[in-house]
Amino acid sequence: MEWSDGFNKVKIKVAKKLIIDLFIKHKLSKNHSKICAEALINAELVGAPSHGFGRISSYCNRIRKKVINPKPNIKIKKISPSIASIDADNAIGFIGANLAINLAIKNAKKTGIGLVSVKNSGHYGLSGYYANKAARKGLIALCFTNAPPAIAPYGAKKSLFGTNPICFAAPTGTNIPFILDTSISKINRGKIRRAEKLGKKIPFGVALDKNGNPTNNPKKALEGLQLPIGEFRGSGLAWMVDILSGVLTGSNHGGKVKDPFDDFSGPQNIGHLFFLFKPTLFVKNYTKRIKENIKRIKKLPKLKGIKKIYYPGENKAERLKKNLKKEINIPYNILREINLLNKS
Repeated sequence: MEWSDGFNKVKIKVAKKLIIDLFIKHKLSKNHSKICAEALINAELVGAPSHGFGRISSYCNRIRKKVINPKPNIKIKKISPSIASIDADNAIGFIGANLAINLAIKNAKKTGIGLVSVKNSGHYGLSGYYANKAARKGLIALCFTNAPPAIAPYGAKKSLFGTNPICFAAPTGTNIPFILDTSISKINRGKIRRAEKLGKKIPFGVALDKNGNPTNNPKKALEGLQLPIGEFRGSGLAWMVDILSGVLTGSNHGGKVKDPFDDFSGPQNIGHLFFLFKPTLFVKNYTKRIKENIKRIKKLPKLKGIKKIYYPGENKAERLKKNLKKEINIPYNILREINLLNKS
């Protein structure tokens, strides 16, 4: 490992082994530990460290506090050849989500549609990580998951909805799928957590303190409210995701999802919903049409200073390709957290 400007440069293989060993130490199986490590490393490599190594301590703390089950008895209920529900038995979120997306892919490949719900789960990382798996199998995907209170419903002054991401993926006929993965807040909560951990400020205009005043202090933002995109539209989208991933799946909803960092009073019981289908259900020439669609948009006249029009997913794919050839930059204090967890 090489020290550089507040970061440790760690080889990908070394980082993966470090995380696998850490989760095994916390009683996860080797297979489950590998699933967690791959998702966390992917987040770092695509340029989303807010969902990467900085969250590891929270997962381990929740296992130690017995609100994440390291040895879950996961149950799958088959509802039809296309539809299933999963009870993740309070497993770490990556496990139920990984099982669900793989099952949804299998069902969609067979029947044209795969719909899988998950309850009694936890934070599962990046939604785009799972949607990408489906798109690379030639499927269109919609992925939803709810989160702890961070945003007030429009007109209210108390937070209740999570930053509840919306994720859509589609194959493009190339090796880079279209993947729109966005929280309904102006900034995702993981970025605020990371800023607090690294002693950095957040932009003004993305959060309010507990008194309703604009703040660039991440600690005050976490104690207050985050602002949704598009005002009442963002609030409405957060509510939609709460219904789809919370109400519909049998999971916590309506502000009942517990904060993974601060609330150890019980499991989070987060819900996930994965809806996959073949893009050729309605047209047989989907690939030709999606290529035409993207080409037409990319050829539009560009604003000054813009060299290329990207479709959602291209930037992350380019970062992933570049970063696979590099070492991972892990902030020193986050690597210190991981090392202390391994030693304790």
